[in-house]
Amino acid sequence: MSLTDKQWEIAHAIAQTLVQEHTDVNEVSKAVAYLRTVIDKNDATSRFLTYLKILVKDGRQISHSKDTPRYYRNIEATCSQYFKSNSDAVTILQILGWVSRLMKYYKNSGIPIGEITTPTATVIESARQAEIAKVTESQEFKEGDIIDAKVTKINGNKVTYEILEVIKLTQKEPKKANVLQEGQTVKVEVIELREDGTIKKIRLID
Repeated sequence: MSLTDKQWEIAHAIAQTLVQEHTDVNEVSKAVAYLRTVIDKNDATSRFLTYLKILVKDGRQISHSKDTPRYYRNIEATCSQYFKSNSDAVTILQILGWVSRLMKYYKNSGIPIGEITTPTATVIESARQAEIAKVTESQEFKEGDIIDAKVTKINGNKVTYEILEVIKLTQKEPKKANVLQEGQTVKVEVIELREDGTIKKIRLID
């Protein structure tokens, strides 16, 4: 997976900021190692950002030197600036992997960093999130809308629905899962929307 131009800008900006603040690159590598252990979780980015906050909170107890709590604060503040809980964890892992390398480059090159230009794009979206956003913009959903949904997976009483070939929702259907079939197209009603206008909850129509 290669980074986009905007993602490279973010990688450089984070590396430059952390070098200017004399942050230990080894602590950045440890944070990357933690993210790698939770990368398969659905909430990997939230876990990672929470982990950084815990490091800051408990820094004095777990630090190896008097400077370590400051390193934690620098890393947490910089990551929170560029990454949000809905940012794509795999992309963050790629960016931070490069941040570690770029920090060594900036530290050893002797080139003055000067004023750091903050990239305009601060939230990293996966290609899928971008696709969902595009669909949501083109099709404005309202609560009460009746729409087609394809049943893509049935796992016990959990059913995964696919809407407009992009949006996927998994929810419990204890009374109806056993009568549905994967690949079947059904009618659903939009029950609840998120703040950004995407569908949060649907109801299967008999």
